[in-house]
Amino acid sequence: WYHDNLSRHAAEALLLSNGQDGSYLLRKSNEREDLYSLSVRGKDSVKHFHVEHTGTSFKFGFNEFSSLKELVMHFANQPLIGSETGTLIVLKHPYPRQVEEPSIYESVRVHTAMQTGRTESDLVPNAPSLGTKEGYLIKQGKIVKNWKTRWFTLHRNELKYFKDQTATEPIRALDLTECSAVQFDYSQERVNCFCLVFPLRTYYLCAKTGIEADEWIKILRWKLSQIRKQLEERSATLSS
Repeated sequence: WYHDNLSRHAAEALLLSNGQDGSYLLRKSNEREDLYSLSVRGKDSVKHFHVEHTGTSFKFGFNEFSSLKELVMHFANQPLIGSETGTLIVLKHPYPRQVEEPSIYESVRVHTAMQTGRTESDLVPNAPSLGTKEGYLIKQGKIVKNWKTRWFTLHRNELKYFKDQTATEPIRALDLTECSAVQFDYSQERVNCFCLVFPLRTYYLCAKTGIEADEWIKILRWKLSQIRKQLEERSATLSS
């Protein structure tokens, strides 16, 4: 579960997309050469804790360990971590560096080049990014409060919905930089509902299962947290 040069953002993406409550990994810290980071997923967020390498020992919290083996043994026997904010996290599932994927790939038989006139720079902006999702959700109408099934796609900071999976033009594209919250909703006479809060409207959506609703909420909340980080970094850069 040691991931050498994994960045903070990539660790968060891995643990939120593929991990579960209590998944953890160790990586090099982006801050200093002598620091490592223990990244742990707790429910809908990822917490990062410093592990300091002094050259002869490893420091974690108030504890000091003479070897990496001793540190690992300590985590195995005392997996509960309490942070300054009062959050309690249990290290349950080491996230392995090598994840075995099921063989879902087909072999390529033919690959034909098409003279489209497009270059690599044209293609890159359209490439799928980390944290994409699509699927059917049931959406409440704005004026007439009826419910209709729509096909939703999440790419980068846009949540689009279409009449169905075959439609090429979206009915609407929601800019997530304007969304203030994503949460479960119990005000509707339906189960597995959640809502997205925008300045001028709250969108009410329902999934087929609770697991599916949970997946959408987690990935949308992760998107919002990434947007906030980008805005904070940008404002910090401007102020400096």
